[in-house]
Amino acid sequence: MTDTQSAAPATPVDDNTVAIARQAILDAQRAVFGYELFDRSTAADQHTAATDAAVLFNALSYAGSESLIGRNTVFINCTHESLVGAHLDLIHPEKVVLEVPPLGAEASAQDIDDKVAIFQGLKERGFRIALDQHALRKPYASWLPLADFIKLDMLAFKPELAEPLVKFARAANAKATLVAEKVESAEQYERMAKLGVTLFQGYWFAKPSVVKAQTIRPSQATILQLINLVRKQADTDEIEQLLKRDPTLSFNLLRFINSSGFGLQVEITSFKHAVMILGLKKLFRWAALLLTTSRNSSTPLAVGQTAVVRGRLMELLAAEMLPPEEADNAFVVGVFSLLDVMLGVPLERALETVSLPEPVVDALLHKHGVFAPFLELTIACESGDDAAFARACAQLQLSNHQVNMAHMQALAWADELTSESP
Repeated sequence: MTDTQSAAPATPVDDNTVAIARQAILDAQRAVFGYELFDRSTAADQHTAATDAAVLFNALSYAGSESLIGRNTVFINCTHESLVGAHLDLIHPEKVVLEVPPLGAEASAQDIDDKVAIFQGLKERGFRIALDQHALRKPYASWLPLADFIKLDMLAFKPELAEPLVKFARAANAKATLVAEKVESAEQYERMAKLGVTLFQGYWFAKPSVVKAQTIRPSQATILQLINLVRKQADTDEIEQLLKRDPTLSFNLLRFINSSGFGLQVEITSFKHAVMILGLKKLFRWAALLLTTSRNSSTPLAVGQTAVVRGRLMELLAAEMLPPEEADNAFVVGVFSLLDVMLGVPLERALETVSLPEPVVDALLHKHGVFAPFLELTIACESGDDAAFARACAQLQLSNHQVNMAHMQALAWADELTSESP
């Protein structure tokens, strides 16, 4: 869990640097079992679904994951929003332990129990889950059988409570591995070791160390070309030709797919092989994340995130009313509706760089066709224009509740995909 020992201030970085801290988790023989990673490019109190995605994406794409984590297990603090994030599709689940916090004090018993299905889905995909000692409380009884690790905060209980706490944790889930965290002295270590605890983390062993790395980002125009090829389900040869034309794009892809977090046992050196291994769905997710962290110097990062929100909101709304392939096109309309701002050229000129279906172009350039009212509604959600919002809702025969729910889902999804600029 987020460690106060590890909650150091953000490390100042420029636009081309990422900073990720790691703290070792050791076994009883003092060998490194894994590392907990922390984003040092943002403040410690700004932990969001976006920073969860940023830590994993940056660790795998930029920070030299072999030197950062080697072949060890990675522990990542998660928000509950990020547990359903698309960024988790990009990593090898057997490499990652997701550290799940308790819900807020206002959470109901139903809220707590509703998370069980999400945990089960993650475990079926191969992820492991870590809970802290808050999960030993009665309201969280439904979570405990799903824990692979239970982290016990040495600063949160008195020494005389160590034994009953360990016994209770074992009784609650005999299969879970116990981790003593925030270990600050030999006495604390020896006490927990005698009780059979086998993993340890804290200042007594090692303070978090920071790894910095320079990023090499492709242009947004090139990434958009890649997204366009993927959306068209272009053949591997066509995608390979784009990768060959842009060294920065191919460099980022090969570095990502050869990272230890991706879980491959052999090094991938061929672009074609990389595309085949990754697959179009994951290639799209990777490109979407890369797009949000690659921008012209004059373009605010928020523009990329707004475009992603628009795309997802239009996709969700269209999915209720249109065939699946049309919902895909609605996503493209939303994402590309800010292409002029991202590229710094008129929208008509920007669209010349990508091949899009006619209904998509009609909505973007002429504001008519099947997707136009969805785009109008999406923009109204951003602007707070009540009249435009009501008009678009009426045209699409959607209720305020339907739109608001979809908007919240889109915002959460965008948080999962996007991150603060490294």
